[in-house]
Amino acid sequence: MLFSSRPVSGLENAVFRVDFVRTLLNILLIPALVISATACNKGEDPSLATSSDTAKTDTDKDQPPKPMPAELPDVLARVNGQDVKKVDFEMLVRNMEMSQGPIPAERRDEILRGALDRLITYTVLQQEAKARNITVPDAEVDEQLKSMQGQFKDAEDFEKTLETRGMSLDRLRADARLDMVITRMLDAEVATAESATDEEVKAFYEKNPERFKQEEALRASHILVMVDEKADDATRKKARAQIDGILKRARAGENFAELAKAHSQDGSAAQGGDLDFFARGRMVPAFDKAAFALETGEISDVVTTEFGYHIIKATDRRAAQTVPLETVSPQVKQYLTNQKKQARADAFVAGLKQKSRIEVLI
Repeated sequence: MLFSSRPVSGLENAVFRVDFVRTLLNILLIPALVISATACNKGEDPSLATSSDTAKTDTDKDQPPKPMPAELPDVLARVNGQDVKKVDFEMLVRNMEMSQGPIPAERRDEILRGALDRLITYTVLQQEAKARNITVPDAEVDEQLKSMQGQFKDAEDFEKTLETRGMSLDRLRADARLDMVITRMLDAEVATAESATDEEVKAFYEKNPERFKQEEALRASHILVMVDEKADDATRKKARAQIDGILKRARAGENFAELAKAHSQDGSAAQGGDLDFFARGRMVPAFDKAAFALETGEISDVVTTEFGYHIIKATDRRAAQTVPLETVSPQVKQYLTNQKKQARADAFVAGLKQKSRIEVLI
């Protein structure tokens, strides 16, 4: 879920991931705690990704959601007598909006009802994990937190992001532990799901040829000095002077990746500014046009977008092609296996919810 309405760095997502797990039924199939989103990408690349809506039936989708009240009570629901609290719901919604942008008014009821249902689901899973006495050693939790903190430039940046998310370090630690406990439980539940067969892989490949067509793609790295669109002239001049200085150093032969790590204000900075391969039209227009005009190894002039000032370096090109089965077979097999695991996880979650006493109070 990546949106270009605002730059969401991979740094912020380290904190966001733990809380946002409450919105997901397919927790196990989210492979990383840190999802990097860059400030030049227009949106999420279509991929062999499972949908979080797979648990919904066609009947559910056809029915309009029940309106959400303008003023919410302190307790929104109860799960086996445990309160689902307004404060947790509001934190979840706030984090969703910080990542994806404001909730459209016409979809308010749909999105908020969905968020409440997923928070209820999370509570059900939390209770089941507790009943099974599933635990995670403190050392593993500490390692998880250390991994998150490692995504930040320094301790101050980490603490600022926690504050922005309305989360304390203790709350982050507790949520990380719960996330790991639930993931461990779901992992055990789906461990016996059968792997996809070679025949299933081949059938999927032949049935979905459009999924394996690759457009012409460019691999590039960039350095971003962020400037708010509403910034005054003095702020813009200062940022422009900074990016001009970096461009001069890059063209003089300094290592581009090291310059990106030191100066870029984008989530890709930790990777030396590397954006991997992207097709035409995937980035915001000004960035896209400048990037595809470059020869491999060439460095652009300063490019201005709604995010600020960029320097782009083209590092590789890939011609349009249909990817051979033997190349994508491992990924397709993993995708189909994950679908089977997801079906097992969905059934497990549905069973837990069915036997739980769930009271929605709004």
